Amino acid sequence: MEFKQSKKLANVLYDIRGPILEEAQRMEARGQRILKLNIGNPAPFGFEAPETIMMDIIEHLPETQGYSDSRGLYSARTAIVQYYQNEGIMNITTDDIYLGNGVSELIPMTLQAMLDHGDEILVPSPDYPLWTASTQLAGGTPVHYHCDEENNWSPDIEDITSKITSKTRGIVVINPNNPTGAVYSRETLQRIVDLAKEHQLVIFADEIYEKITYDDAEMVHISSLAGEDVLCLTFSGLSKAYRVAGYRAGWVAISGPKLAAAPYIEGINLLANMRLCANVPAQHAVQTALGGYQSINDLILPGGRLKEQRDLSYKMLNDMDGITVNQAEGALYLFPKIDTDKFNITSDEQFMLDLLREQKILLSHGTAFNWDKPDHFRLVFLPDTRTLRDALERLGNFLSDYKQQ
Repeated sequence: MEFKQSKKLANVLYDIRGPILEEAQRMEARGQRILKLNIGNPAPFGFEAPETIMMDIIEHLPETQGYSDSRGLYSARTAIVQYYQNEGIMNITTDDIYLGNGVSELIPMTLQAMLDHGDEILVPSPDYPLWTASTQLAGGTPVHYHCDEENNWSPDIEDITSKITSKTRGIVVINPNNPTGAVYSRETLQRIVDLAKEHQLVIFADEIYEKITYDDAEMVHISSLAGEDVLCLTFSGLSKAYRVAGYRAGWVAISGPKLAAAPYIEGINLLANMRLCANVPAQHAVQTALGGYQSINDLILPGGRLKEQRDLSYKMLNDMDGITVNQAEGALYLFPKIDTDKFNITSDEQFMLDLLREQKILLSHGTAFNWDKPDHFRLVFLPDTRTLRDALERLGNFLSDYKQQ
């Protein structure tokens, strides 16, 4: 007897945890030490959660043994509402907030509640690949719009416009962006809002890196521009800015014309009820995190660890012959471009495998982020500067005589 895989998974890909990671795991099983620069997981690199957050969870543990409301704890939802009100998003209440086991749970849930077979969702290229995979798994069709590297990875509004059809239901906006590190201008976001209003599209705003911006980059919540005219689902959480990725504390806030969206919201509510509730202990961290001292600021300002690591990575990559990269304005990543002619690269996945086997460094290839050419890779700049310097020197040595076979 053969037990077959569901046909629903035929086009579902999540290559940032695919064959290259599997090879790294095989190498580790043989006793080799791998430097993992492929996943934005702060904890392994010494980024610890604020003590107040951990203490809040510990203090409430005795009362977290049962289910919470399927939307989440009232105190957590109230804190999220108040936070967004201070950010200029006024048209939400506690009933518009859903806590999830990370944003990664809420993305497929909100797409499944909306999409029928053949419905289209506009997704950036490059993207965080969960958006593409979740759209396909929900029966929809992801349509990728171009982000322009020459314009600091800003969404190409003309390309977006050209890809809107009668089947388009929504548009995904990842800001600050993973994998490019771009932070979108107010003007760009307003143009996307205008398109969404004109074509009656839902905006899915992935803003998990909203507190991680550098220099003078301005983080604008797109839902603050959408107001009552455009239905906007804003996704965020504690995993990155508060260094608690393993706690799985994320949320989605629904704003805009909610009366018109009542059937859709009813579907979200149904799916939220079906999974009972999100991780209850982690929900107790939300109020303290959003209302307390924002320790992430110490890391992103001049002299802060994240900013220093970003700046070192940017300089060393651009100093390499055959590599260019735009500076990240936000998030935890750089998305360098490779001179494919110089290195004879036809497969970026093979390039990453060759690097892994020779230098024991694990990176993510660009096509894993639904980029259409084998000429990019993503670097996570979470390690300390000493570790990063060593890793990038090894990358430079690898490239000095590399030609893909």
